[in-house]
Amino acid sequence: QVQLVESGGGLVQAGGSLRLSCAASGIAFRFFSMGWYRQAPGKQRELVATITSAGATNHADSVKGRFTISRDNAKNTVYLQMNGLKPEDTAVYYCNALFAASNYWGQGTQVTVSS
Repeated sequence: QVQLVESGGGLVQAGGSLRLSCAASGIAFRFFSMGWYRQAPGKQRELVATITSAGATNHADSVKGRFTISRDNAKNTVYLQMNGLKPEDTAVYYCNALFAASNYWGQGTQVTVSS
């Protein structure tokens, strides 16, 4: 049974920081590309950042210089360090695991940034 369990969301003031974690089980984690996506109310889900099995990263322009994705294959966990948070970062953040035709999602964690 595949599980992606996100944690670390919450309420933070603008300019603050949060670190999201996504613990994976039931998959060969080291082979999967991992990603963080977010969905704000009334908007489509959008890419935040991805990291390949080799460790190459990609960050959306809206978060470059503020957010950093990383992974720990020994812990089957992917992280999203979020600094300089803005009210427009408010959304549900989802973890994604992708390998060939296998595509899995977590249940999401709420991040709310107050002005």
